[in-house]
Amino acid sequence: MPVIQKQYEQYVAHLQKIQDLNSTLALLHWDNEVNAPPKGASLRGQQIATLSATVHEWTTRSEFGALLINLNANRQALSEDEAKNVELSLAFYNKEKKLSTAFVTAFSRAKTNAFQAWLKARKAKDYALYKNELSVLVDLLKEKASLLGYEAHPYDALIDEFEKGATVAQLDVLFGDVRQELVAFAKEIKAKGTPSENAFLTRSYDKQKQWDFGIELLTQMGYDFEAGRQDISEHPFTTAFSSKDVRITTKIEENNPMNMIGSCIHEGGHALYEMGLPAKQYGLPLGMATSLSIHESQSRLWENQVGLSLAYWKVNFPKMQARFPEFLGNLTVEEFYKAINQLEPNFLRTIADEIHYHLHVLIRYEIEKGLLDGTYDVASLDLTWNQKYKEFLGLDVPDATCGILQDVHWAEGLFGYFPTYSLGSFYAAQFYSKAKEDLPNLEEQIAVGNMEPLLEWLRYHIHQHGQKYTSEELCHRITGEGLNLSYFMTYAREKYSVIYNFDTKVLSEI
Repeated sequence: MPVIQKQYEQYVAHLQKIQDLNSTLALLHWDNEVNAPPKGASLRGQQIATLSATVHEWTTRSEFGALLINLNANRQALSEDEAKNVELSLAFYNKEKKLSTAFVTAFSRAKTNAFQAWLKARKAKDYALYKNELSVLVDLLKEKASLLGYEAHPYDALIDEFEKGATVAQLDVLFGDVRQELVAFAKEIKAKGTPSENAFLTRSYDKQKQWDFGIELLTQMGYDFEAGRQDISEHPFTTAFSSKDVRITTKIEENNPMNMIGSCIHEGGHALYEMGLPAKQYGLPLGMATSLSIHESQSRLWENQVGLSLAYWKVNFPKMQARFPEFLGNLTVEEFYKAINQLEPNFLRTIADEIHYHLHVLIRYEIEKGLLDGTYDVASLDLTWNQKYKEFLGLDVPDATCGILQDVHWAEGLFGYFPTYSLGSFYAAQFYSKAKEDLPNLEEQIAVGNMEPLLEWLRYHIHQHGQKYTSEELCHRITGEGLNLSYFMTYAREKYSVIYNFDTKVLSEI
């Protein structure tokens, strides 16, 4: 066997050992949110910190760095995919080397402490129970940004972890367009009034029946229950230990069945992406998702373009109707479709409509930037949050659980993550437009419950590539251009012009 090929095999073996550790870490995090007793939190945090430090140590070993440098210098002896794996691993190695093991350990412990404080604060609806631990995390994130390095804004260093190459300068332009177009769009729609009565969505829907319906919808999408499972958690999420073990969670509220349905479909979309990644690339960059925005494009495409479409409910409303005849028995599918697609500002991002959702993201983006550059401070962050909800959505936040404590992301140190939610939605609209072009009878297939053509299209165009392409490269490859907000706006105008009975030409001139 050639020397370079033997070295590549050593590289693969090393990365797969690291992935084994990362999968173990993921299992601990999953258990932390699903099953773990609260009294074990302290030692569990120590266990997670120890494993995190071990992963970092293995990732940044000088011998491994030398192996990567040598492989990269001899990339002509590798296949295209092998060379790409090495290139991406070397870039990640160089970034991780900037963080010490001591920092990684401290950051891991701070995240565990913040998560437990967040849980207690949510139950008590008291931000004060959380802000000290959050303050520690924010200080560490500032240190992390400094260690990683940045040119213009400290937030750039954190965004890059989730969306390679993205910067505050770019996102300010995008979110400026979002604010201008979507605020005008929401005002235009508000003037049209309410499309239909939706009080039936707040009745007492049996939790077990909701659960069973969610399982049926996931199965219909193509989620493989022999390679995953669904559980209950405070905040729905997806975690993957490999493409053959991808788990999701949901949250069930008796008086809000669309919350459970939406989270099942949303997390199911994330899971289908993970299940579609090439198993032979386990632990390697080409076996991992392109980026957070592309990951989010998969969940949002299934949740919105599919799960909130009339075609989807033509096949699924009768099934839901049969489970809850006392609430839905006298409704038509068209009435149900209009009811679940009403646009109205609300407090919670996870159940926000497709338009106001991006104002929720915009608020978080501005706060995260401000915390990193000193514009805002943790001590009074709940007041800042409430002011922004009044400014952007016209809402008076009733309590901290509906306000600053609604998301788990900051407790997990995920600063720079939120912008990818909007990016993902915009990619989703662009990808779905192309999928409809390539599959002319796509919506007819969805209307009879056949999701396989869409899933196969996503597998071919997105899932199989792993990190071979950046988000923008992948978008160009699929649609012939980079991210373009106009696809989302066209989708929204066409959809809501039918629901609210107005002329899209008027909106196109706003």
